[in-house]
Amino acid sequence: MERSPWIVSTPFAKEHYGRGIEEGCEVAAEALLALLDIRGLQVSAAERERITSCRDVDQLRKWIEQAKTTVETADLFC
Repeated sequence: MERSPWIVSTPFAKEHYGRGIEEGCEVAAEALLALLDIRGLQVSAAERERITSCRDVDQLRKWIEQAKTTVETADLFC
């Protein structure tokens, strides 16, 4: 995902921009876990922690794409 060229410089802007990124990652992690569940794939506690603690939206999107066809959840992290 391309980041905005807009410079986040004020404390107010930094707080709210950061909050938006954080919420986006939380939603992407929830979507990934839901997809894995729908596909009937088991997610270990360590894998769940890795997914929910990820703050890189591009990585989460990559995992979501891989989750469409993966056979083992562990394969997402190779």
